[in-house]
Amino acid sequence: MRTANLNGRLVLVFDDGVVDVEKASDGLFPSDPQAVFDCWAELRAWAGSAAAAGHERVPFEERDLGAPVPRPRQVFAVALNYSDHVDESAFDTPAQPSVFTKYPTSLTGPYDTVELPSTLVDWEVELVAVIGAEAHQVEAADAWSHVAGLTVGQDLSERRIQLEGPAPQFALGKSFPGFSPTGPVMVTPDEFPDSDDLALGCALGGETMQESRTSRMIFSVSEQIAWISRVCPLLPGDLIFTGTPAGVGGARDPRRFLAPGEELRSWVEGIGELRNPLIAGPAYPDGPHGRQ
Repeated sequence: MRTANLNGRLVLVFDDGVVDVEKASDGLFPSDPQAVFDCWAELRAWAGSAAAAGHERVPFEERDLGAPVPRPRQVFAVALNYSDHVDESAFDTPAQPSVFTKYPTSLTGPYDTVELPSTLVDWEVELVAVIGAEAHQVEAADAWSHVAGLTVGQDLSERRIQLEGPAPQFALGKSFPGFSPTGPVMVTPDEFPDSDDLALGCALGGETMQESRTSRMIFSVSEQIAWISRVCPLLPGDLIFTGTPAGVGGARDPRRFLAPGEELRSWVEGIGELRNPLIAGPAYPDGPHGRQ
């Protein structure tokens, strides 16, 4: 099953168009793409029924798609989760998932324009897991049963704020408005031949910046869910950004950051791609903490 946020309404996505969930279900399910996670199991059952399959599919414009999960209560992210990214960052391989948070106000859609607050904004393409059933102290072997679906994400990062001391401020540096593009759709795990082995990457101006496979994660999606849920109950509709492979701009020689006028294209196999135009924000190029 593939779902999307079309002009603020939940739709099922097919090759030949979309079905509006609230209208097709005669109000059994809400139109709000976020609210449906509170009845996710029931939606899955209905979407597989003849009642859903028989509805007419209507065409749509990609530019009208928003973040498939627009208002999660919690957004987690895992740092240093691909060995090649650990190496380029000059860190030791972590013994357990290194978790931080991104604030929900940073979410934006798959084709939305992103304002750059400084000349030090970096890219990090990621697979994003969406929680479909509350997970608290779950075992890794059971973790996938708590996943509603997968989507594409970018963990954009303003490196000055993120790394300036005395202690790094990951949550702030990665949570400017627009710093969490997601989409274009959410895909349920059963749609993939192997949900633990998906190609992902991103490009600027036709040049590929990152390219890898999720099977190269140090900690798999299920291991991340198990680790986070030891402490925090994961709630329906929560997001987990699962880590980024090598190729980020801050690790290049010379360093390379995002610039106004570029378009950042990000993809995950079997889900689709984000295409986010970049413009200068009000503080650019001086940035929020003075000149670079």
